[in-house]
Amino acid sequence: MSGTSKVSLGTMIAKAPEAADFMRLFSNANRLMLLCQIARHECSVSDIQEALGVKQSALSQQLAELRQAALVKTRRESRQIYYSIADGRAEAVMGLLFDLFCGTEQSGNAEVAAPKPRNDEPKAADNLSRKGDAAHFARMDRAE
Repeated sequence: MSGTSKVSLGTMIAKAPEAADFMRLFSNANRLMLLCQIARHECSVSDIQEALGVKQSALSQQLAELRQAALVKTRRESRQIYYSIADGRAEAVMGLLFDLFCGTEQSGNAEVAAPKPRNDEPKAADNLSRKGDAAHFARMDRAE
């Protein structure tokens, strides 16, 4: 871990609760898939609902938690509300998760190229119903 040797143990102890609370936001598979979708590009609630197949009530609950934690921001256009990542730390974590679990490559325009799903893999919405199956969190078809 580069740079950690310069940080005092006291600083790490003081920052650990904040870091743990921050990482808790990524520990729910539904919320993680929501962040995956938003990290790819700004999305409306209906776009997210359609892409992930999540019920509106569950989606609203997860979005509210992410808004309260200031991980996502909103933009209103007429009646639609669009969501995007608001926290640089969350953006960095999502990039790392894509790299570690999805084997993605980032192009020059910072757009994430999702891998093509195999026929024997479940769809993203199927993964949402499995509890504790976070390793498969980002198996999504890329919207063209």
